[in-house]
Amino acid sequence: MTFTIVSLLPTLQNTNGDAQNAAVLAQRARWAGLEAEVVAVDDRSTLPDRVDAVVLGSGSDASLETSRSAMLGLHDELRRWGTEGVPILAVGTGWELLSWGIETAGGRSIEGLGILPGRAVPRDGRVTGDLIVKSPLLGVFVGFENHARDYVGAEGSPLGRVRAGAGNGRESGQEGVVMGAVFGTHLHGPVLAKNPGFADHLLGIMADRAGLGYVPGGRSEEVDGYAMAARTAQLRAAGVEASIG
Repeated sequence: MTFTIVSLLPTLQNTNGDAQNAAVLAQRARWAGLEAEVVAVDDRSTLPDRVDAVVLGSGSDASLETSRSAMLGLHDELRRWGTEGVPILAVGTGWELLSWGIETAGGRSIEGLGILPGRAVPRDGRVTGDLIVKSPLLGVFVGFENHARDYVGAEGSPLGRVRAGAGNGRESGQEGVVMGAVFGTHLHGPVLAKNPGFADHLLGIMADRAGLGYVPGGRSEEVDGYAMAARTAQLRAAGVEASIG
């Protein structure tokens, strides 16, 4: 079989290169001896028959309404995938669009698709910089955050606790939200390239659903060495290397 990884709205939702998380999943699957392809989906007409994972990147506020309109046509599928345990990774505004809704600094209120709990609300000033998160399940995540909204009312489990950066904000000390196999996060990078353990976790879910096993390939170990060096440098720069250990 061939794993099909949907890159959702890559022309609109790829401001920080987050759509490339789909390419990371596909390549690591191939290194493990599994066939995989990335399919760009901009509307229902390009939706493949089989979907094993979905990646939704971040876009600009100017494209929020356009992206929402396109995603509304896939609302039933997104809800079904989430219920069935298909891994969905949503970053930045892609995550916000899957929430209950978005409030902008200009006073607009944009209704979300309601796939994930919580909503995005304006914060005092944009936050940009290193974001370090400690996950009880997957260890340390590193990435870059760049957002002008906090995320409140996240009743699901957070992706992890913030060790450096703002994350969800409002002094919550949390970053992201997780419900089943649906993951929302502020982490840019792309997050799966900087955190290959997270990519392997998603691939493990995909393989389990298909009745297959997943073991990272030999090439993954070599590439992970580069990722580890970059992660170590970012932890050191953020001043949390020693505390995380």
